[in-house]
Amino acid sequence: MGRKLRLFFFLLVLPVQAVNAVDQTIRIGVLSHRGVAATLKNWSPTADYLSRTVPGHRFEVVPLGFNEVEPAVKFGQIDFLLVNSGIYVNMEVKYRVSRISTLDNLVGSVPYNVFGGVVFVRKDRRDINSLENLRGRSLMAVDETSLGGFQMAWREMQQVGLNPYRNLSSLTFAGTHDRVVKAVLEGSVEVGTVRTNILERMAAAGEIDIDAFRIINQKIGSEFPFKRSTSLYPEWPFSKLQHTPNELAQRVAVALLSMPRFNAAAKAGNYAGWTVPLDYQSVHEIFRELNLPPYQDVGKFTLADAVRKYWFWPLLALAFLISMFIMTTWVARLNRELKRSKLHLEQQHDLILNSVADGILGVDLEGNSTFANRAMCEITGWNVQELIGRNQHEMLHHSHIDGSPHSPQACPVYLTFRDNTARYIDDDVFWKKDGSSFPVEYSSTPIRNEKGYARGSVVVFRDISQRKQAEEDARQHQMELAHVARLSTMGEMASGLAHELNQPLTAIATNAHACIRMLESGRVDSERCADVMERIGAQAERAGEIIRHLRQFVSKEQPELAPVNLNELIAEVLTLIRPEANRADVRIITELDPGIGRVMAQRIQIDQVIVNLLRNAIDAMVDAGSQKREIRILTRMESETGLVETTVADTGPGLKQQIRAKLFTPFTTTKSQGMGLGLSISLGIIESHQGNLLLDSEPGTGAVFRFTLPVTGAEKSG
Repeated sequence: MGRKLRLFFFLLVLPVQAVNAVDQTIRIGVLSHRGVAATLKNWSPTADYLSRTVPGHRFEVVPLGFNEVEPAVKFGQIDFLLVNSGIYVNMEVKYRVSRISTLDNLVGSVPYNVFGGVVFVRKDRRDINSLENLRGRSLMAVDETSLGGFQMAWREMQQVGLNPYRNLSSLTFAGTHDRVVKAVLEGSVEVGTVRTNILERMAAAGEIDIDAFRIINQKIGSEFPFKRSTSLYPEWPFSKLQHTPNELAQRVAVALLSMPRFNAAAKAGNYAGWTVPLDYQSVHEIFRELNLPPYQDVGKFTLADAVRKYWFWPLLALAFLISMFIMTTWVARLNRELKRSKLHLEQQHDLILNSVADGILGVDLEGNSTFANRAMCEITGWNVQELIGRNQHEMLHHSHIDGSPHSPQACPVYLTFRDNTARYIDDDVFWKKDGSSFPVEYSSTPIRNEKGYARGSVVVFRDISQRKQAEEDARQHQMELAHVARLSTMGEMASGLAHELNQPLTAIATNAHACIRMLESGRVDSERCADVMERIGAQAERAGEIIRHLRQFVSKEQPELAPVNLNELIAEVLTLIRPEANRADVRIITELDPGIGRVMAQRIQIDQVIVNLLRNAIDAMVDAGSQKREIRILTRMESETGLVETTVADTGPGLKQQIRAKLFTPFTTTKSQGMGLGLSISLGIIESHQGNLLLDSEPGTGAVFRFTLPVTGAEKSG
């Protein structure tokens, strides 16, 4: 029985071994731009996936250096090719290689099938801020045939008039992207260029700190997630060689396009699968501009060749040349007129800009200054040559008034051209060339192109130092005026306070004499003597409390705000005002809510407001001869607004309509001896505390004044 089972197992396994023995080996040439080990690690799982998905074939990865790709294709040493878009375009033209799918790179959970190039320096190289600054510098790239690692950056440099072969101090090639990054980090070269996401991948692997580098010519405004200095081009294509059977290529294409996004092979290669082959026309264009293979001989077709090939067109060509000469002459004349008009417009533009007293600055999408007027230079100390082309935020807006850094992401100038919305800032600081700051108000308005998209912004600012000083002088003047008003109020209240102080002082003297007589008589009753001394102490404390409140009220207040309980302030004020109220036969009733929050205030100023309102109420009832003389003081918390409301209501005659209209105007009063400053000063004090002071009553029904103050942040959060 055991022998039969072994024989059955042998017959079952034999066909599988036979099939595996005849599996055809398919070689995939992969560009080894980060080294052989990294290439095998990233792409061998993809080859294994194809081996499982395309039966009868065993796929293997062949790492190829930049100079090994063309020989491998030319001599048919591989069947499929996975290289950068630039090398593919050359192989397509020269050896009829054809793409069957395009790589979807994975960024987090989002696939991208385009990539670009990055030009970067070390962060401490502040002297290199733009592509123009690369002149005379040393540059390291990956390879002359590397699209993302050299050719994309070459195209960007050529567009600003820079030739990397002639205008740099040195141009070297490292062979891999990682070597370029490490060379710049070590300082062996000044500038490096690699393809996008190399810096991010090395940072994620813990090999570098990405914040140690700064990107040159950084592109902003795209949804592409990686830092880049160039335009975007299609990702690597997976292509077949001319000798590879179409049926096999079709099966491979179907397998790649069917690969799930989270397949193990895709995770190993850090990509999101494959998509249909993209259009690589943009790569052809970059090679045409740089005169690189396969377009290095374009334009060498001579006039003699044209005459020999198209001899039957000479008369038409001659007529065309004559017409072109006439048109060229006419266009040249128009160009001269346009140049004169342009020069005139530029002069008018400069004249207008320089005639404005406010500073004006233009900013592009990179945050760099594009133009500045004369007032801008005079205010900040920077000249135009120092401003143009440099980052305005780093020069003018880098810090807050307290010296803390101002993040570019929160800068209103940057936000203007990012969301295409104008902004006005009424209080901020700019920094001068000498390192000093000055207060400004400014507007930031987007500059839009013909499609309505922002291509920069214009900043118009004004130095508000004089206005700030005027506001401070006005505040000091108001404080002095309030102090004078308090002294005047105390003068008017002096008689009542003297009487109030005289009572405890008389009691102290009487009780002291009584103690002396008991001591002189020799009949000392210690218990009775202690009782008399306690009365003396209580009266002394009463007199001291009145004097303390009086000194506090007439002192000059400090500008600092502090948390204050309004109920406590009202109790202190009543100590001062009650003698005058008693003399006028006025009853004061308090309804103070113990649950109100504390407010941020200057105690003396709020004391003054309450005293003014109470004295106005007492005088109004006395002057009108009111029979019922009551003042009600109420405090409560407004739950909806988060404000503490204080109400002072009297039973006097109220205010006439003509007085109500200008009640808070300085020197408006209903008293025969009044200055008319009390309510005006009170309104200014309450408004400076971000509150409101209102009259809330009808004529003939008594006056009801209300003022509100916001509670502190801690009370709100609590």
